[in-house]
Amino acid sequence: MRLLENIKSPAELKKLSLKQLPLLAQEIRQEIIETVARTGGHLASNLGVVELTIALNYVLDTPKDKIIWDVGHQSYTHKILTGRRVRLATLRQWRGLSGFPSREESVYDTFTVGHGSTSISTALGLACAYAAQEKQVTKQGGVSKVVAVIGDASLGGGMALEAFNHDGQLKKNLVVIVNDNKMAISKSVGALSHYLNRIITMPIYNRIRRDIENLVKRVPRFGKRLNSLAKRLEESLKNLLVPGILFEEWGFRYFGPIDGHNIEEIVHTLRNVLKIEGPVLIHAVTIKGKGYSRAEAVPEKFHGISSNAVDKSRPKRKTFTQVFSEKLVQLARQDKRIVAITAAMPEGTGLDKFARYFPQRFYDVGMAEAHAVGFAAGLAHTGLRPFVAIYSTFLQRSYDQIVHDVCLQNLPVILCLDRAGIVGEDGPTHQGIFDLAYLGHIPNLAVMAPKDGEELEMMLEFALAISRPLAIRYPKGEIPVKERLFSAGYKPSRIQYGKGEILCEGNNIAVMALGSMVYPSLEAAKQLAARGVRCSVVNARFVRPLDELLIKKLCAKFETVVVVEEGVSTGGFGSAVLEFLEKENIQGVHLKRIALPCTFIPHAKREFLLERYGLTASSIVRVVLDELGYGKAAGGYTGGQNKHRARKM
Repeated sequence: MRLLENIKSPAELKKLSLKQLPLLAQEIRQEIIETVARTGGHLASNLGVVELTIALNYVLDTPKDKIIWDVGHQSYTHKILTGRRVRLATLRQWRGLSGFPSREESVYDTFTVGHGSTSISTALGLACAYAAQEKQVTKQGGVSKVVAVIGDASLGGGMALEAFNHDGQLKKNLVVIVNDNKMAISKSVGALSHYLNRIITMPIYNRIRRDIENLVKRVPRFGKRLNSLAKRLEESLKNLLVPGILFEEWGFRYFGPIDGHNIEEIVHTLRNVLKIEGPVLIHAVTIKGKGYSRAEAVPEKFHGISSNAVDKSRPKRKTFTQVFSEKLVQLARQDKRIVAITAAMPEGTGLDKFARYFPQRFYDVGMAEAHAVGFAAGLAHTGLRPFVAIYSTFLQRSYDQIVHDVCLQNLPVILCLDRAGIVGEDGPTHQGIFDLAYLGHIPNLAVMAPKDGEELEMMLEFALAISRPLAIRYPKGEIPVKERLFSAGYKPSRIQYGKGEILCEGNNIAVMALGSMVYPSLEAAKQLAARGVRCSVVNARFVRPLDELLIKKLCAKFETVVVVEEGVSTGGFGSAVLEFLEKENIQGVHLKRIALPCTFIPHAKREFLLERYGLTASSIVRVVLDELGYGKAAGGYTGGQNKHRARKM
């Protein structure tokens, strides 16, 4: 029987001997590979922390002791060891296991997380709270220990550095483990990454540290002057020889580098450092994709993989990301003002191609979205045109910089929001559903959404032609096929600032659709036409500024206007239209909004979630028929019984 069969919780794990743990690591690795091949998910990152996760659950008394995962995409082994192995086959599926730590899922998950650089801050908050309760807690069985596990890429994020600085002042009991694999999704960048690499390349470090300690111990420990000399000697030698001095100066006792795949070494190190008062940093060196040769060779390609259930028989269409990537390269060849910026995601955003062609005009700032936007403001101030490509869910981390550094200055920074709307299996931490709400009210910022790849190209050209802040949001996945819904001779109208376009005319009801919802709305209009219902379908293009003249025209013609968007209903596109009607005192018009509820959307396939939350053609058809008073009655629509008809012009 495999060792894994008997592990239902960390309690069973602790019954194993140290010698058995490497075999358990092999079994877990195989389990992860087989599961992710079926469900999709984060592979390389999880394979790299198997031994580290085993050691943590082996030494700590979880869930009383707390493990705080940074990002959390590397938590599959933790799930397996904490009673969730039986549900691993449901990973990232509807109502199955999350691909990230989730408080709703298990008491062993301290925080629901999915973003980087947050762990040290939240862990320090726990450590401070436990320190304040120390007297009472000790009587009940000891103070909870807190361990934060953070990757070398997240370490460079501003929030992580702020937390380091704070704990250096507070000196609370906190263990930070730096999982150093020299990778984020792509290779880690920045001075801290280079600093860690220098430490790794100095194998004499541990011997130097021991020699320093032995030398200091020989200094007599009596008299203020000799004690002072001993302390100064220790500090001088540390500054000269110890590569971990940066962390020491922050107030953390540094241990490492240690082999992050040597369970026995990790266990012994953990047991020792947990006895030390004050903040401690363990530098563990790991290999992303460990144990799977293909993932080790190209870890960035195996960071996240799709399930093998994907239909490979159908030729793949280009994605919005690919269209963005190719068009930006084309524009950059023509305009030398263009620079591109991303935050540790060149492949994910498609900027890896730009980086190959224009390395001197490409900037990967690391996992630091706030800095990316502030940095872009500085570039734009000199006359350059920065395109900042960041996932919608991560751009919200730079909200202050968008307001203060870009829009207040009215600088021509182009924000390119990839993965806007529903992203699917990565769940609530990654759904890009709030951007319309958090961007749509900022002065000076134009917010746009393309319906397809051709329109995305036009919007990128338009963004370059105007001199003001602009955001373009586009969804995850392939561009839609327009041939099914447009005649062969269709040509999109040119983009004008704050103007939408009417795609088809009807006399029963109007549907205003934004971005990814245009094609479902056109499909709905086609289905409704077969039932005798004629819809006008509008491609809004802009959330801010609204096409006010077009809205007035629709309100003058129709008693009902349906607004469709792939974002939360509160503060989104529909809300903006509603506010405009109130401002203009336009009455007698029923505005029906189809949008996502203002809640955290769980994980499941994108197509499933769009259907569940009513953002498909069939859902739009149902809403329109209901608004017209047709409902579910049999037969075709006659046009004479609707409660909201076109007004006579």
